[in-house]
Amino acid sequence: MRSLRDTTHALDAGIAQIRHQFQVPVGFPDAVLEAAAEAARRAPTEHVDRTDVPFVTLDPASSTDLDQAFAISSSGDDLLLQYAIADVGWFVRDGDAIDTEAWQRAMTLYLPDGKAGLYPPVLSEGAASLLPDGPRPAVVFHVRLGPDGSVRLDGAERAIVRSRAKLAYDSVQASDLPVGFAEFARRMEAAEVARGAAPVDPPEQVVERNTHGYRLAFRPRLASETANAALSFATNMAVADAMQRAGTGLFRVMPEPDERAVRRLRHTAHAFGMDWPKHQPLEVYSRSLDPNDPKHAAFMLAVRRAGGGATYVTHTEGVVPWHSAVAATYAHTTAPLRRLADRYVVATVLAVANGRPVPEHVAASLTELPAAMARAASKAGQIDRAVIDLAEAVMLEGHEGHTYLAVVVEDDDDVSKIQLTDVAVVAKVKAKGLHPGDECRVKLVRADPARREVHFERVA
Repeated sequence: MRSLRDTTHALDAGIAQIRHQFQVPVGFPDAVLEAAAEAARRAPTEHVDRTDVPFVTLDPASSTDLDQAFAISSSGDDLLLQYAIADVGWFVRDGDAIDTEAWQRAMTLYLPDGKAGLYPPVLSEGAASLLPDGPRPAVVFHVRLGPDGSVRLDGAERAIVRSRAKLAYDSVQASDLPVGFAEFARRMEAAEVARGAAPVDPPEQVVERNTHGYRLAFRPRLASETANAALSFATNMAVADAMQRAGTGLFRVMPEPDERAVRRLRHTAHAFGMDWPKHQPLEVYSRSLDPNDPKHAAFMLAVRRAGGGATYVTHTEGVVPWHSAVAATYAHTTAPLRRLADRYVVATVLAVANGRPVPEHVAASLTELPAAMARAASKAGQIDRAVIDLAEAVMLEGHEGHTYLAVVVEDDDDVSKIQLTDVAVVAKVKAKGLHPGDECRVKLVRADPARREVHFERVA
């Protein structure tokens, strides 16, 4: 969005205050670190040898907590994906110190000055991470993709794998990737269109460090990242289908945006000067968006929020769990180093795919996970919003008295929510007689980084 001139180091102080306010963990208790160090030495004994398979990983260049590695081959007209997932369940035992701490955290938290991991680094960035420095235990999902983009889980197994390369989104070349990688992504995209899916994958709105301090920006989504996500989508859909047919599991669901939310989105699009044809459905318009265009990226963030957010649900007899953005039954399976729920989904599918009963402690945990993940997601969302609020206040500080063009995206009595048209900032202003879609001019009255607040008044 723009660079921040943070000469008073308000972001440093503000982020420290956010960490304190939301009780972001610093490090791990000694008992957890000791248990993790011991677990990291645990030798795999239930894993078949798949070190001959040419797995690779594809992630941000700086990542060391690598959840997934993949290999792709052909079987007639089908593509076969071998998707290796970090076998966190091999290292973490039910009720041990690592498990107890993980249930308190539920997911990794990310802030501009560092992350608070779900598991200690000796596991998440060491023994359990699928790094290319030696063999690692994993759970390998065998996913079959048809020419029409249909997916099926052919099997799942514990295996020892060896990654051949740690590839990065911003430097990977086509020759580095398995033959079939691009075709896999193409088939998945075509199937999404056929299903009427409207996956919205905006670049992250982030506050990141740079040579001048911090920058408020949209991290661009690269083509390699989008193609790589197709592997995860396919696996998650295949896993969800297998659990649904077995009558068990934990699913990711999201409702469609309601009529009021869609109207609000149309006003937001208008605020950015985006041309959304009057009778075009949201799912069709969403596919035309460019995540590397800052205005489109901001709109995509609004779309993601408009549906009320995704949640977790357990299997219910006679109910088909549905994720509206995917237009399919869906699960979270592929990030067990960063999400607690994934570890239990992996364990569930490993049992289901091999005709075994789901372990009792796993089945019992499935019913508790929706609440635990909701609490963690709420906390993560509050932290993200607080960081963005802080950055917006720092960005606008010193511009008091400046006038901005805005569009009303929502109104409630005498308070309207506005979207600035030249800066991706959403705020509230007290003004009567305004309606969604109306343009107005507002003056910045106050930008207060200490309170993470900005205040505007209507001038026209």
